Amino acid sequence: MAKQGKKLQDAAKLVDRTKLYSVDEAIALAKETSTVNFDATVEVAFRLGIDTRKNDQQIRGAVVLPNGTGKTQRVLVFAKGEKAKEAEAAGADFVGDADYINKIQQGWFDFDVIVATPDMMGEVGKIGRVLGPKGLMPNPKTGTVTFDVTKAVNEIKAGKVEYRADKAGIIHAPIGKASFDNDKLAENFKTVFDVIQKAKPSAAKGVYMKSVVVTTTMGPAVKIDAAAAAK
Repeated sequence: MAKQGKKLQDAAKLVDRTKLYSVDEAIALAKETSTVNFDATVEVAFRLGIDTRKNDQQIRGAVVLPNGTGKTQRVLVFAKGEKAKEAEAAGADFVGDADYINKIQQGWFDFDVIVATPDMMGEVGKIGRVLGPKGLMPNPKTGTVTFDVTKAVNEIKAGKVEYRADKAGIIHAPIGKASFDNDKLAENFKTVFDVIQKAKPSAAKGVYMKSVVVTTTMGPAVKIDAAAAAK
């Protein structure tokens, strides 16, 4: 770990912590300061001026990145009959009902996202205590509770990411991998940025976007000039 700590210290020296960088500069610098020997995930974090204890200031949703995430998501669909066939045809990795609920109860988690048809939510609710803490519970706000399973599976496979403000009002979202071209990362960033900006609750007072940073896995945070990015 000492070696990794030294790498991070050296990488952090390349970042001016007092400076707000342009999107292009920040992405280039985040990639340059990646300290791991695998294809790091590039992530953006928004610190928002919202009070998440109030229902009218919750922010949650999903967005399809134009250039994908660099990771193929394994999709489990809870559906029956024709909808199950549709999900299989769309390329879902696992499709079923009670059998998969039993598997999850026994500790199986070889999937990344769950999609469920609304008529299955009564059954899926039985494992809500297991799925909830892992952030795997399907939700209409993120398009994962739907009868349009074809669209849901296609979007997830194309690079759909979910976002949600935590208790501190911070949203984390992946925007790709360090191996992506800078312009593709910038395009993904802009897509997420625009969505978060439009999601500003009318009840939120004061500065909405307090800070925006981009990082790579285990890499230093690089601050972005949010006002310039909004133009």
